[in-house]
Amino acid sequence: MRGAVQMDLPTAANAYLSWWAQAGVDGAVSEAPVNWLRPAPDAAPKPAAAVPAPAAMPTTLPAFHDWLANDDTQPERRWPASPIMPAGPQGAPVMIVTDMPDPADISANSLFADRAGALLDAMLQAIGMSRAHVYIASLFTARPPGGMVEAGDMDFAVRRMRAHVALAAPKRLLLLGDRTSRVLLPPDAPGSADSLRFFNHDGGTLPVIATFHPRLLLTQPAAKAECWRVLQSLIEESRP
Repeated sequence: MRGAVQMDLPTAANAYLSWWAQAGVDGAVSEAPVNWLRPAPDAAPKPAAAVPAPAAMPTTLPAFHDWLANDDTQPERRWPASPIMPAGPQGAPVMIVTDMPDPADISANSLFADRAGALLDAMLQAIGMSRAHVYIASLFTARPPGGMVEAGDMDFAVRRMRAHVALAAPKRLLLLGDRTSRVLLPPDAPGSADSLRFFNHDGGTLPVIATFHPRLLLTQPAAKAECWRVLQSLIEESRP
């Protein structure tokens, strides 16, 4: 067996040096000691992105509607769907806010269309009201692809809605859906989770309740009892 395997010394030496070079040792000696066991330093942190200044929003409700529909800086302009505008009287006893139009709403060009709209009408009737009495709006006037929005767009929509509520000047605010409630009504808002709390808008504070979106009630009928219990806090104080 002797001599059966012959070592290629130049190749072995190059492989040996390459191994050490990949390990970070590219010189035999150095003027300063090196701690080879030291963890690699973290990458330099990237500078924080500049937060855009709040948009200059109109100061009257008609001008605000026009701004929503036509201003090119609105996040909805990046999405293919056409905007669905808020509707209802200024100073309404209740302002209803949802997150965004449903697919059926886009076809009808109206919020709360189809079966979800029929259920909303029944909810309003149960508290002695109709759509003619309330102001209905959405955080986003159009539906993005997949129904997903970026964090920056959501932050802008929340600021925009605070200005919107101040201009619409309702007596009460009704938030529909978990996403709407989470961004507009933090968990530490004054009041209990299932009764009137208070919403901070650009003009002060406003009593608010939050409950299930009709689209969820259609798939989970058992939640209707809880929804009715929450809506009862609106019955006496919000009648037109």
